[in-house]
Amino acid sequence: MQHACAPSDRILLSEVIAALSYALDITEGQPEGHAVRSCLIGMRIAEETGLSPSERSSLFYALLLKDAGCSSNAARTCLLFGADDLAVKRDWKTTDWASRWESFLHVARNAVPEGSPLQRAIRTVSFAFEGPVGTELVQTRCERGADIARMLLLPEETAAAIRSLDEHWDGEGAPEGLRGEEIPLLARIACLAQTVEIFFGSYGKERAFAMASERSGRWFDPALVSALLATRGDDDFWEGVAGGEARARAARLEPEDRLLLADDDVLDRVAEAFARVIDAKSPYTYRHSEGVAAVAVGIGGVLGFGAEELRDLRRAALLHDLGKLGVSNLILDKPGKLTAEEMEQVRRHPEHTQRILERVARFRDLAGVAASHHERMDGRGYHRGIPAGTLPVAARVLAVADVFEALTATRPYRASLPVERVLEIMRGEVGAGLCPLCFTALETWLAAEPWSATP
Repeated sequence: MQHACAPSDRILLSEVIAALSYALDITEGQPEGHAVRSCLIGMRIAEETGLSPSERSSLFYALLLKDAGCSSNAARTCLLFGADDLAVKRDWKTTDWASRWESFLHVARNAVPEGSPLQRAIRTVSFAFEGPVGTELVQTRCERGADIARMLLLPEETAAAIRSLDEHWDGEGAPEGLRGEEIPLLARIACLAQTVEIFFGSYGKERAFAMASERSGRWFDPALVSALLATRGDDDFWEGVAGGEARARAARLEPEDRLLLADDDVLDRVAEAFARVIDAKSPYTYRHSEGVAAVAVGIGGVLGFGAEELRDLRRAALLHDLGKLGVSNLILDKPGKLTAEEMEQVRRHPEHTQRILERVARFRDLAGVAASHHERMDGRGYHRGIPAGTLPVAARVLAVADVFEALTATRPYRASLPVERVLEIMRGEVGAGLCPLCFTALETWLAAEPWSATP
């Protein structure tokens, strides 16, 4: 990864990651900006404890990407609890889950919320026979998060901090039960920072400080809690954490001599990494974003797109479902027909995609394309209902690629379909739904490049 002072025409990697971290926040059931605010708190603790510039740089990215693996346990969480994974995770964040009693109460509150009292009781009791469910979920999340950091070629210290994020000072954390200074220092800081941010946002500063003090020596390194408590009187700092400029404040905390620049190759890796995060949300979307990207680039090549246009199209395709990270797996993995309310939540995901991508300067131009993958030629698509006359060609390409990949893949409500059957179905949508030019280009590309559906 390149270190440099950023010229005015370049973009900092931190700006890209900070903006995209909002997608990770909603996946964890947290208010937007949770990771950025955790970064503010964690970097202040780092300042109080005198971390070196190298350590602070590694910590900075660990704090922004700490939830990069959070989508990977969403389906399992939903299945185990029979509940909205976002709601379960939200409640988990304020639970002292190292306590068996608190963990039991968490399960009792969240198990099959729409079920009968008997169903809820049976599901709650069944957790006693499931083994270390919490450890399993944490391990999946932390290992996948560390892998994302490595995909971005960030320091191994960043990956290690993410992997050990939920280890506790007394050895009762997860996934390995590390104790005391066995836990990487950056992980100890990140664990304290994220928990304080959640309590601060939910209950205020004094409740957050009281929680940190009560868990000192159990969850948290006592020396780090002391460093946190030293900020109690700094009202300007805590007002800044609560304020609307948290992302701008966080951007100024990256060590100036360790700034990481996001050139085109880095932006490609970012898009690829977040595509993995998106597709991990559901077992039915395994490599979906990569598949859509491959098909879209194939169609674009037939249509004569230039190298830069193809690069932007590929990034838009990789990130087109970013907004689905905020949709419950109860909906995404539902085997039956969606209710009107559930369908409305699904229909909003392109809007969330657009809103998040527009925060990234280099992705702003492709945000509209990425968010238009469910628009139709007749203007009856979603989320904006844009008619053909105002739909850019790249958006039409993406819409065709998305439909093709989805129909050739297995979904909870049907098996995968053979390519010829998929093309037959799509022909029925050409004109009113799908762009004729782009569909013809798809057929041309498939004739030269036989398609193998994602397993």
